[in-house]
Amino acid sequence: MKTQTEHINRRSFLKRIWAWLGAIAVFEFAVMAFSMLSPGGRKRKRGASSFVTVGYANEIVPGSVIPYKSGQFYLVRYQDGGFIALSLICTHLGCSIGWNSSEDQFICPCHASSFDKFGNVLNPPATRALDTYKVFIEEGLVKVDTSRKIRRTGFQNSDLVYT
Repeated sequence: MKTQTEHINRRSFLKRIWAWLGAIAVFEFAVMAFSMLSPGGRKRKRGASSFVTVGYANEIVPGSVIPYKSGQFYLVRYQDGGFIALSLICTHLGCSIGWNSSEDQFICPCHASSFDKFGNVLNPPATRALDTYKVFIEEGLVKVDTSRKIRRTGFQNSDLVYT
């Protein structure tokens, strides 16, 4: 039977330290794994309006893809003059996608999903098209409302906004 005056030997002390360190490491790993596997990211307040003014429509070159990291979207202007704002968040696990101009597609660096210029899935594991944001053109200025993503399964002509 141990008494209160009995001290802990070095081996017991180190075992306890390693047990605590192991428990902390397992906890940190679980938190990291959960955060990487859960989709989404920062949530905005519902109903909070957040407009990003892109610029004048006549100054945006047809066929261009312009990233707006602060607004979390790519503004795409097609050859026919239509605009669409595609979310830069992959619909698979929420990684940020990048535009590859040489392949004319968006590519997710996390799991190699790829999307065409309209946001449609070209290569899984993503199973649905990129989300969009509402585009407005007021007095020649292109504005994007980033307060709410529009979830979609694929591209439709009604997604485009014209001047």
